[in-house]
Amino acid sequence: MILTDNALIVLEKRYFRKDNEGRLCEDWPAMLNRVAQNISQGDPGMAARFYALMDSGYFLPNSPTLMNAGGDLQQLSACFVLPIEDSMDSIFETVKNAALIHKSGGGTGFSFSRLREANARVRSTNGVSSGPLSFLRVFNAATDAVKQGGTRRGANMAILNVDHPQIMDFIVCKEDTAELTNFNLSVGITEAFMQAVMQDDEYNLVSPHTGEVAGKLRAREVFCLIVEMAYKNGEPGIVFLDRINAHNPTPAVGRIESTNPCGEQPLLPNEACNLGSLNLAALVENGGLNWDRLKEVVRDSVDFLDSVIDVSRFPLPQIDAMAKANRKIGLGVMGWADLLYQLQIPYASDEAVELGSRIMEVIDYEAKKRSSELARIKGSFPNFPDSIYAKGALNRKPLIADWDSLISAIKVDGIRNATLTTIAPTGTISMIADTSSGIEPQFSLAYVKNVMDGEKLIYVNKYFEAELAKRGLLTKELLEEITTAGSIAHIDSIPEEVRRIYQTAHDISPEWHIRMQAAFQQYTDNAVSKTINFPNQATVDDIKIAYELAYQLGCKGVTVYRDGSRENQVLSVGTGSGHNVIPEKKVAPRNRPEITHGVTQRLETGCGHMYVTINTDEQGACEVFVQMGKVGGCASAQLEAIARLSSLALRSHIKIDALIRQLKGIRCQSPMWHKGKMITSCGDAVGQALDQFLALYRNGDVKDLSFTVSELEGEQSHSRRHPATLCPDCGTSIEHLEGCLKCPSCGWSKC
Repeated sequence: MILTDNALIVLEKRYFRKDNEGRLCEDWPAMLNRVAQNISQGDPGMAARFYALMDSGYFLPNSPTLMNAGGDLQQLSACFVLPIEDSMDSIFETVKNAALIHKSGGGTGFSFSRLREANARVRSTNGVSSGPLSFLRVFNAATDAVKQGGTRRGANMAILNVDHPQIMDFIVCKEDTAELTNFNLSVGITEAFMQAVMQDDEYNLVSPHTGEVAGKLRAREVFCLIVEMAYKNGEPGIVFLDRINAHNPTPAVGRIESTNPCGEQPLLPNEACNLGSLNLAALVENGGLNWDRLKEVVRDSVDFLDSVIDVSRFPLPQIDAMAKANRKIGLGVMGWADLLYQLQIPYASDEAVELGSRIMEVIDYEAKKRSSELARIKGSFPNFPDSIYAKGALNRKPLIADWDSLISAIKVDGIRNATLTTIAPTGTISMIADTSSGIEPQFSLAYVKNVMDGEKLIYVNKYFEAELAKRGLLTKELLEEITTAGSIAHIDSIPEEVRRIYQTAHDISPEWHIRMQAAFQQYTDNAVSKTINFPNQATVDDIKIAYELAYQLGCKGVTVYRDGSRENQVLSVGTGSGHNVIPEKKVAPRNRPEITHGVTQRLETGCGHMYVTINTDEQGACEVFVQMGKVGGCASAQLEAIARLSSLALRSHIKIDALIRQLKGIRCQSPMWHKGKMITSCGDAVGQALDQFLALYRNGDVKDLSFTVSELEGEQSHSRRHPATLCPDCGTSIEHLEGCLKCPSCGWSKC
């Protein structure tokens, strides 16, 4: 495989091994050899097959496998679900276990539905419960603490069933998106609830620790609140739990209650799954998909992923036991949008939806066929006798005529893996393969990358670039126009037939997003990770209709994002949408009065004692001064710069919350605990001082500070939104795809 410059940057930064002094000691062939030798357990023939499979660019496993295979850690799975029972022992045991998984590079999902509601009686203490939301915050804080020493943040999924007595609190608990930043949230939806929504009926809330009815809610009102919150900031998503369990391959082992962080992998408690993805774009030959090559690659990929289970070192013994009892793997795809570009098929078309369904059925069929062959050689997964396969109950709506005979053969001969297919996010591995992510449309055809010395380079989709070159349209001026517009849909200088083919995420209506998700879901054992993108002008009703359509078409869950719905846009191209460019607006700061009043706070940082003074004038907070012990030189200059820019922003009527969001969470190499809170850097200390300043005033503890009523009301009603606009590693704008935040340049991912 020929590696692009971007792929090499990602590999050198995140995958290639380094020596004790941080120098690279691995390249692409060495990494592939390390992984192939490890997964094959030294079998020369199998190692050669696995090496060729990855080097061809047709398949790559999930990141933990590439990073950890052959190393001391040897933790090769990305997806985990942990149980939480209604006891302190269980809750904090799970906190500990989640920390161990995060440390090893995995993401975790939890159902908080077994925890009794707030203020429910606890007999052992004669007290009352604090409820699932309080413990959700404990898990979030623990994830923060673990990521202090790690290279990537821990990612989590929290699910609460729709019939839990605290469901309304859960739905709105991320209205302030500065809270619970290490969690994605989803509501667990039942068939009974959806029927009640359709009929505008009430439904019962059930107390988890007694099983008694704790109240009633009107289903449509709850559903509308979910939709309203999704309209505001994209959370919570929804997961159709009954539908997931209808396809649970091992119902005798237990009920599936949660998924991994991005929602594509429903798992039993204490279960793990390793994933890998086929590069569909690389399988296009002579203007069409090479179906025979696809089938060969599927078979080799199943062999690879099944072998991963045998060599993985799982972080907990109970996970090891469950993973090997069910042997779940998740083979998915990437490069779908780039395949459509090559075949000249619009993403938003019946032809694309039908092709997606056909491709996924072939992958699913060939994977199960190979897994059944492996079962005859190595044995079925241990829980096979009580599985749906042993009963011949695998549900498929076949286009392939041989499904019935394969299902009958599996019933007799067995199958090696309880699940075989998953459509997962493919952020960094799709960058390595130089292709589009998962089944998502391309987010943009061209984007700007910031490099050293302030230079900006334009990166262009290779298929689109070739199309422009073929038509004699490839100019710097046109590319700059595309990066500004964010789409070619309204650029008249590009022929209509080109605009029709080269669609991007925001050109495609939510209906087509959902239809594509449903097409792939039909032949996917697990679930599909996808973001349903809405334009900014979408209405609450638009999102409601999309949720209902996802339910009707058989999706297992839905994640939505309305463009611009968070103040700090997770966007990444241009200054406008289409031909509507936002006009430039300049703001001048107000003058500083002769006399101001304020408070000074002392905080402990890794650099020493810090004193932060915040002063106000008649219009509100107006300036910040920062002093740090006896520090001098560059550190002192940086603190003065933070203080001056903060003061300038305050006098320019920038809300204090906006400053807090920018400063809090900045990290350096010397974090420090202060009064029960972690101060992660000097900038973070200033942000915490501003946050405490607001809290003091709102609690009435600061008597002589002057705020205008309008400013204070604005602060209180303002919904804090996600702090990430630019990649924290390279400064390139971030995309919102597959339920996650991703950098198209360096491979950084929130998840």
